[in-house]
Amino acid sequence: MIHQDTIVALASPSGSGAIAVIRVSGSNAISICKSVFSSVSGKDISKQKSHTLHLGHIVDDEKVIDQVLLSIFKGTNSYTGENTIEISCHGSTYIQQQIIQLLLRKGCRMANAGEFTLRSFLNGKMDLSQAEAVADLISSDNEASHQIAMQQMRGGFSNEIMQLRQELLNFASLIELELDFAEEDVAFADRTQFRDLLNRIEFVLKRLIDSFAVGNVIKNGIPIAIVGEPNVGKSTLLNALLNEERAIVSEIAGTTRDTIEDELVIGGIGFRFIDTAGIRHTKDVVESIGIKKTFEKIEQAQVVLYLFDSLKFKVQSSEYILEIEKIKNQFPLKPLIVIINKLDLMTEFEISTIRKDLETLNIKLIFISAKENIGVDDLKNQLLSFVNTGALRNNETIVTNTRHYDSLQKALEEIQKVNFGLQSNISSDLMAIDIREALYHFGMITGEVTNDELLGNIFANFCIGK
Repeated sequence: MIHQDTIVALASPSGSGAIAVIRVSGSNAISICKSVFSSVSGKDISKQKSHTLHLGHIVDDEKVIDQVLLSIFKGTNSYTGENTIEISCHGSTYIQQQIIQLLLRKGCRMANAGEFTLRSFLNGKMDLSQAEAVADLISSDNEASHQIAMQQMRGGFSNEIMQLRQELLNFASLIELELDFAEEDVAFADRTQFRDLLNRIEFVLKRLIDSFAVGNVIKNGIPIAIVGEPNVGKSTLLNALLNEERAIVSEIAGTTRDTIEDELVIGGIGFRFIDTAGIRHTKDVVESIGIKKTFEKIEQAQVVLYLFDSLKFKVQSSEYILEIEKIKNQFPLKPLIVIINKLDLMTEFEISTIRKDLETLNIKLIFISAKENIGVDDLKNQLLSFVNTGALRNNETIVTNTRHYDSLQKALEEIQKVNFGLQSNISSDLMAIDIREALYHFGMITGEVTNDELLGNIFANFCIGK
């Protein structure tokens, strides 16, 4: 399936900028670019070494389009594993279009989404899990997701899988050999060593599967729902957490009638805060829809922040307690933090009274002043405590890809079947079937086993120039 034609695409973000990078890759990349490039020193780029830079002009017949810097990467020394040229031109959208159109007329084809990385995989420059990590690296927007993507792209995950697969493959070969000599009743595979290997593989697979919960959170961010009665300071709190005026704040109750989402990075972990329309009985049709959305957002969130006005608690304490209990009962598995706002207007006696009234609920209480930015850092630290960053700190392999998670689950099932068969002394031919299936699922992760549909699904999510 390795394509031999030459492809071109814009490798830098679309739009105007200081510079733009146009990438050309394929067997004719150098010859095509030679036909449109005029070196200021008169060099023939086809005769130049790999990893060299050349200043010159892109010309269409006698017309000069732009002065550019041309980078040459030859054969296996390139990202794609084939001849690659990168043209750094001025960032005018007109210039970008003119150069790409010229290259298309000279014999290039527009690259498909992720085709450069696909060629890198097909040419053996990286395995499939590393290729997928490229897309994760591009989309990483916090330290944690960047760290995981970098580790995977360097081969941390695939090396672990490939090692297990190779050891299992060695034993599988011995099992298959036994089948060839079935009439002679000989055993080539040491059953004790095989059992130890299966236990070790099972342990590693379970660890990787368990890491997906953390990995998925780190990759996509933790959704946090901020709920409470209207006009208690939810939008003000959101602005304090984000350090910017993103949500509309006013003295009018029910100002926030829809949900507002934004992301904040705390300790390298992304948190998605959802400011909702509040919870209260109302006859307002629009606001009622907002309240319905609130419960939908709580359902989607992993952590719930319930915010109430400390001044209103004096006269509405029973209503607030009822509301908190309602959320606890409806979502018993979700961590709930009760935040008492307007701390700057409270006395020590009022603080202790609220603590006493709420102590029976067995919930985490945090007193803040969203307006004065008091207690906001305590809240951030509490949120960070919900994320298990131990594996991240120890640089352990963390699974973030749903496809990998699925393959690991299926591989674990097959390994458990093999282990059971070994304990039950079933015939080698039946055990060999389960081993082949486990090897298949291992291969699906690293790319030893692929098909066009799988590759199409993976690389369709890439940007065009990568």
